[in-house]
Amino acid sequence: MDEVEQFGLARKWWLALTEACFLPLPPGAVQSLLTGLVADLLAGLHSELFDPSVGASTGAALVDARLTADAVLPVSAGVLAGLAAYTSHPEATPRLAMLLAAFGQGYGRALADARWAGRKSVEQAMSEAQRAADERFRVVFDNAAVAIAVGDMDGCLVDANRGLADMIGVPVEALRGISVYDFAHPDDRDGIRAVIYDKLVPAGAGTVKLEQRIQRADGSYGWASFAITFVKGAAGHADYLLAVGEDVTERHRMEDELHWQARHDPLTGLPNRRQLVERLEGAIGLAGDDDQVGLCFLDLDGFKNVNDHYGHGAGDRLLTAVATQLRASVPEHGVLVSRIGGDEFVALIPPPADQDRVAAVADSLLSSLEEPITVGHNRLRLSASIGAVVAPVSGADAEALLDAADTALFRAKADGKGRWVLRAHSARPGALAIYSDESSA
Repeated sequence: MDEVEQFGLARKWWLALTEACFLPLPPGAVQSLLTGLVADLLAGLHSELFDPSVGASTGAALVDARLTADAVLPVSAGVLAGLAAYTSHPEATPRLAMLLAAFGQGYGRALADARWAGRKSVEQAMSEAQRAADERFRVVFDNAAVAIAVGDMDGCLVDANRGLADMIGVPVEALRGISVYDFAHPDDRDGIRAVIYDKLVPAGAGTVKLEQRIQRADGSYGWASFAITFVKGAAGHADYLLAVGEDVTERHRMEDELHWQARHDPLTGLPNRRQLVERLEGAIGLAGDDDQVGLCFLDLDGFKNVNDHYGHGAGDRLLTAVATQLRASVPEHGVLVSRIGGDEFVALIPPPADQDRVAAVADSLLSSLEEPITVGHNRLRLSASIGAVVAPVSGADAEALLDAADTALFRAKADGKGRWVLRAHSARPGALAIYSDESSA
């Protein structure tokens, strides 16, 4: 936001105040004051070490300038809420909410001080000022576009606004007095305790950020992001925690969807090459010295003829049906069937794997394709060839293992198709022994 935009927002603020109430200062003086306050708030929004007290100082500055009419705070809060449109800072929304909350508190406290100084009855002045401050703060608190909650040092909510109530799906009144753990996911509770009650509260100052799952009233779970600040209580009042948050469920849903799409084949829904390599590298990283992994690299025999004769649409439907049958043929836990492109599929057999287990998987994969597959009005019979490998996995290279299975596939094709060939490490270091299944020919 450049100086011209800052001046424009300050002028908008001045015009709104002029229309709402009497201003005891010359127009130029008020505009100059408001321009400086806009600059201070923007600096607070963008500061590396965020401090909501900038908002309190801004509210107090209005009182110091004798801008104390009843309309000043709600009108100012309405204008300053527009600051979010002038910044792209990733934390702009929760920061602005905290600044506006502090703005209302600072204004109210400064107003209380000013009225106390001008009255004989200190108790009466403080009572009236506090009531006015509470009313004005409530305007900001209740109408904020984000979720706001005030909690004690034990994790119980003292107050909450409509934003949090709507996020959880309960009336505001139902939130007061409950524990923050009541609407947190059970798996997140230890993390909340560690960040807030083992770190923030003992420190007695600062702000922490949490992104956690929340349980809604209907039993479903969403995601929320919170900034939680330790606030020192005024004289005679207890310290409290101020939490400002927003619902980020949709962002998490989109991230999960993108993650799924990046690791699955869009046609068949099977894991793709990326997920296969990640799973294989994961097995390599966790493997013991004697662990072995198996791979079955499957290629459909003559699939090009299907596309040429029946069209690519029929070919796609055939691939989808093949994927379903391959996945169903190896129901044992841990075996991953993936499509890595075209008519090529790979089954990953994680440790513990041996020649017998890999051979059994290869047999199951080929057997699943023995019956003709119906595509439209046609029943298509097809076969497949498999190149399999079983090898020590500790310290192995994922791509090298896939290449070994691919090489075995060429051998299976050369031997007449419709069969599998297994390559396994022999007793001699670095050597490969060839085992082929004669019965599947």
